[in-house]
Order: sequence, then structure tokens, then C-alpha cells
Amino acid sequence: MSETAILVGASSSWARALVKISPYTFSAIGIAISIGVSVLGAAWGIYITGSSLIGAAIKAPRITSKNLISVIFCEAVAIYGVIVAIILQTKLESVPSSQTYAPESLRAGYAIFASGIIVGFANLVCGLCVGIIGSSCALSDAQNSSLFVKILVIEIFGSALGLFGVIVGIIMSAQATWPTNV
Repeated sequence: MSETAILVGASSSWARALVKISPYTFSAIGIAISIGVSVLGAAWGIYITGSSLIGAAIKAPRITSKNLISVIFCEAVAIYGVIVAIILQTKLESVPSSQTYAPESLRAGYAIFASGIIVGFANLVCGLCVGIIGSSCALSDAQNSSLFVKILVIEIFGSALGLFGVIVGIIMSAQATWPTNV
């Protein structure tokens, strides 16, 4: 294979395309994914929990108020996404146009992007987990009220998944250092 063919192939590769996208674009997409997918996870969890809670409350109206804790756990998932989006937003700094595509700028953009993806999808899974457990908590509590606290403990462990995503996202965003203005 000739050297010219290798250069042409390299210039049209995905790696070259990714390097030519502004690190600020990657950062903005990461921040948007962090908040958007976290809110999606919270909404999905509230939908699952809420529908079961309303259905089970027909048989046992006493469960309505104490099972709202499951909805609150789901809402916390959205709050995690908002908090991380604010933290990631504070990581953005302006750099001279000559250093927009410097390796340090690309690394910062990718770090914020990866942090946003990790937090967003960890909170999506956390919202689903808490929603499903909250649903089973409401249905179980309607049948036997002694099961509420036992299942609530499991729900707390499910909610910790979102916190793990937040912690990993914050650690990854610490890698976002932009070039200094020279």
C-alpha cells in the first residue's frame, strides 16, 4: 500500500473527525447529557413508582403518604444530575483561539464529556432501579405493612448507585484543565 493511500485514509478516519470537533462542543454535550439523562431516569422511576403507588392505594389507602419516599428518592436522581452539570459548567474556561485544539484543551473537553456521560447514564440506571424497587415497595406494603422498612433499605442501596456515578463523574472532571492564557 502506498504512503499516499495511508494518508488519505487517515485524513478521513473517525479519529481525525473527533479531533476536529471543538472541545467546547464536547463539553456542552457532556453537560447536557448529565442533566438530561439524569432527569429522564428520575422521570422514568417516578412513572414506575407512581403508577404502582396509585394502583396499590386503591386497596390500602394508608400507603399513599409513607410510600412517597420512593418518589423523593427518584427525584434525588434528577438533583444529582443538576449538581454535576453545575460543577461541570464551572470547569469551562476560555482559551485563546490558537490553543482551542491544543492537546490540553482536547483532554479537558473529553474529560467533561466523559464525566457527563457517566453521571447521566448512572443516574438513568439508578432512577430505573429506585423506581422498580419503589413499585415493589408500594405493592408489598399494600399487602403486608411489615415489609415496608425492609424494602426501603434495599431502595436506599439502589439510590446509592446514583451517588457512585456522581463521585466517579467528579473525579473524572478533575482532569479538565484548560491551557493557561499566554
